[in-house]
Amino acid sequence: MSAHQYDHGHTVAGWTGFGTACVGAAVLGVGVCTVSGAWLALGLGMVTMALLVTWALHLAGWGKPSGRRPREEWPMRARDSQARQGHAGCLGCRLAGRGRREVVPEVVPEVVTVARSEPALLAPAE
Repeated sequence: MSAHQYDHGHTVAGWTGFGTACVGAAVLGVGVCTVSGAWLALGLGMVTMALLVTWALHLAGWGKPSGRRPREEWPMRARDSQARQGHAGCLGCRLAGRGRREVVPEVVPEVVTVARSEPALLAPAE
């Protein structure tokens, strides 16, 4: 049993997004230090681009779901075989219209019948 069977986030999508977001954060830092709106806008744009690029690479099969995978899918450059169907519980896949929707049984609340009686008269307060 290998300790790397989960390899959390070691994917092309993960590292590309991380690298782009780090550069964007550095540009944001320059914008804060120089009090420059242009640098701040550029940094925010780069961080947003990191999010979109990571999402696109995940949907293209370069990101992997959490949990155990077969040994042949452990390397970072191995493409995900489940990407076209979508991953269960993955927000990115659901936003793209993919993903396995788990069937949740409809819960019907139990109806409780309460007998109606005449209201009791309260004694006046002394």
